[in-house]
Amino acid sequence: MKLRKAIRLAAEFGPVVVLLLLFALFTSLTSRLYYPQSPAAGVKLADRLVEQYGPEVKVLVLAVPGADSQPFVEAIEQELQRQGVTGAASFVGNPGEIRGFLDGLPTEGDRVTAIATNHRTASLSFLQDAILRERGGAFTDTSVEEPESYYWPTFLQVENLTNLLNNSAQVAIIAVGMTLVIITAGIDLSVGSVMALAAVTTAVSINSWFGGAEASTWGLIGGGLVGIGVGALCGAFNGLVTTFLRVPPFIVTLAMFMIARGLALVIATSYGHIGADGTTAATPEAVTIEAEAFGYLGMGRPFGIPLRIYIVFGLYLLTHMVMTRTSFGRYVYAVGGNREAARLSGVPVYLVLIVVYALCGVGAGLSGIIDASRFGGRPSGGELYELQAIAAVVVGGTSISGGEGRVAGTLIGALIIAVIESGLSQLNIMDAYQRRVVFGALILVTVVIDQLKNRYMARSA
Repeated sequence: MKLRKAIRLAAEFGPVVVLLLLFALFTSLTSRLYYPQSPAAGVKLADRLVEQYGPEVKVLVLAVPGADSQPFVEAIEQELQRQGVTGAASFVGNPGEIRGFLDGLPTEGDRVTAIATNHRTASLSFLQDAILRERGGAFTDTSVEEPESYYWPTFLQVENLTNLLNNSAQVAIIAVGMTLVIITAGIDLSVGSVMALAAVTTAVSINSWFGGAEASTWGLIGGGLVGIGVGALCGAFNGLVTTFLRVPPFIVTLAMFMIARGLALVIATSYGHIGADGTTAATPEAVTIEAEAFGYLGMGRPFGIPLRIYIVFGLYLLTHMVMTRTSFGRYVYAVGGNREAARLSGVPVYLVLIVVYALCGVGAGLSGIIDASRFGGRPSGGELYELQAIAAVVVGGTSISGGEGRVAGTLIGALIIAVIESGLSQLNIMDAYQRRVVFGALILVTVVIDQLKNRYMARSA
């Protein structure tokens, strides 16, 4: 009994523990020394000089040109001025110019208390020894001060964490619908191709039917709905064939995988051929969306956070509510747990399956229109996304046998994959092809563990 309870706890909280362990691992492995030169670092440096030497301090602010140099220098000057320091001067130039500037200063007069600078400039050899030792006079006992360095893992930088979430958003969106499909003991191999088809149809519809470059907001929404509708139709078709014709979902979705990809290539090629007035044979290139405003969907950053992250968390929250608070959610679990028992209990099994596959198509369509807003309608988009989505679902704890799983776990699974991808990339110990081996092994190990757990639970029941 205790072992059964431990297995259930491991199945429920294992993905979270794995995610935390991966964060700890890559955090420890990516720590490095940082030398700040932001305006905030400049303010702290100025405060330190005033605290150490008093408001009578004589400061010379130097910096080699760079993207952050001028704001850094200005922040020091402003903070010194705010604290009543009058003996401050600054100079920004390349190393030769800085040395010439120092050579041109008088050797007599008020002593320069400190040279305030960033690490790059402080590393110049003539600042560390020759000039200050040989000149004497104004530079007697002058110290070279820079902001304090610190260790911080690159993995935990806000920009990296944001990119981690942002880059995994499209796979995470597809994985929502895939979770429902796998809970019903099904599979959908077509989502990557459906995503590409939705992206191409969205781009073509906006350019051809909804105003092109002059498309209004409603026109852009209409184009997006076309892409989502295409995804829903592909998913519903998968569900209809799987249920009424009783064709295994593996075969049905494999066929849709090829059909949708082929249609995406045909539409993109035909559109390019028409755009060239039929004078040249077109290649299946991305269909550029003429309305620039549509790019906000994939590239917008409300309050500094990519819009795609809002979409992901909103979608997961909505799906979680549906699966835990509605009859439809209970039906999905019932169909996956025991299809015949669910039918005898009055659950509309066929309808549930059709809706589940249609929702999976909607997720692929939504991911497709986001992809189109970033790159245009790419007929080659979404390659291997179906495998990444399946990996996110099974790594997140959803049983491949059906009847068990949570969308919250899928989100954790998507984050686990994104963390591994980002961490291995930063460590530069594996290339993209080698990382595929890792992800494949991860899926296999997860499924094997799930099967062993199910067998044990069945024997001990």
